[in-house]
Amino acid sequence: MPFAVDANPSSPDAPPAAIVSIKAVPGAKRDEVSGTLGDRLKVRVSQPPEGGKANRAIREMLALELGVRAGDVHLLRGESSAEKVVRIDGVRASEVLKRWA
Repeated sequence: MPFAVDANPSSPDAPPAAIVSIKAVPGAKRDEVSGTLGDRLKVRVSQPPEGGKANRAIREMLALELGVRAGDVHLLRGESSAEKVVRIDGVRASEVLKRWA
């Protein structure tokens, strides 16, 4: 299974949104999307995991990379886990896959 799928695959008239599976690595030396790890997108951020700092950094980095607002990146699962699932409004899964596959 790919790391990104369309949020509304059966509704072509719905606004674009992608569901993305992430392996988060907080406390890294630099912020980067370092490619895929199995069926997840590996995201490194320099922020520590305390107080939601790493989650915020992941949202902001993905938004910047994909040209959407940080408010368009929603954490669906994994608030306190390295395994996360986010919904990114304003992009299709094909755009996410093309960028990092």
